[in-house]
Amino acid sequence: MGLQNLSFLPQEKGGLETAANQPFSEVWAKKYLRKLAQQDDRVEVLKRSEIASEVATTLMQALRTTSLQAWGKTEALLSQEVIRHQIDPDFIDPWEVAKDTHQIYKTALSAYAEQIPPPKFSTQIAKNMGKIRQKYIADDPRVIGFISIQFHYSGQMLLNLAPPAQQPLLSAYFKVIDDHLYMPLQRAYQAAAEYAYDAPQLKAVQQLLPLCSEIATKIVERVMELYPTYRCYTGRLSDTNIRISSIRDAEMFQVYLWVCILENNISAIQQELFPLCVMLYPKLKVSWELVRQLINLLGIEIRSRLEPEQAAYFLPYYESLWGMFSPQVFPDIDIP
Repeated sequence: MGLQNLSFLPQEKGGLETAANQPFSEVWAKKYLRKLAQQDDRVEVLKRSEIASEVATTLMQALRTTSLQAWGKTEALLSQEVIRHQIDPDFIDPWEVAKDTHQIYKTALSAYAEQIPPPKFSTQIAKNMGKIRQKYIADDPRVIGFISIQFHYSGQMLLNLAPPAQQPLLSAYFKVIDDHLYMPLQRAYQAAAEYAYDAPQLKAVQQLLPLCSEIATKIVERVMELYPTYRCYTGRLSDTNIRISSIRDAEMFQVYLWVCILENNISAIQQELFPLCVMLYPKLKVSWELVRQLINLLGIEIRSRLEPEQAAYFLPYYESLWGMFSPQVFPDIDIP
């Protein structure tokens, strides 16, 4: 259909518009440009989808190799820790881990190729990730440290193979996997389901739940200000990947506190979080002083965002958490 057939196009004998017709003409012109912009958006979405599909296909072909390389890197980092912590090696089946790693990252790459938003992907994969996590901690909760690092290294290797322009979006999908492995999210959901809707403990946790990432980001930014030259195993705190991992750790500490409140005992921190930190942080050259600063800032955030009676539910578990990582237990005070 040509422009001459558009009945709403202003028609004047001399081809000139009168002042009275000008507003109508402007409305039409803006509508026309909006349609062009929408078409441009559709083309851009299609283009992004095609690029994502190509990248996902390439990375899926590399999955087997990266999984094996990640396993070697994980063993090099943690094999002595497995012995030192007296973890039964039979609880860590390399073939089972490789199979799960391959399947989970294949699912993540498919979601990325289909441009499923990361929050929606997180919801879709939550149940499966919960089962995988439960499988590995069933015999010994400390195994989760080894498994989490294996998955994390796999994701980092895949990310390094992706075009730089695609890495930020792709990393959001891989962070979902890290979050579900490091954090006892399903355990928190299951514990919450045992409470009445208006239970005060549940209300206290619900008050902080939507603020988790905001609180974690604030804590990490403050730690970066306090220790601007700090270097861990892979670089400075301000490096993008380390900053992301640090925020995840600050979120992880919060989730473990939620679980303790909802389960009304300290076992989640004692059996999972503490051994996980003891296994990983020294190997990753994370100072205990830095960990204590994280816990200190977390306490400040909790007290500032809750009413005193709500904060009281956190207090006994927070004090236990602080005690486990106190200078009396880990006396180092040097920051590299």
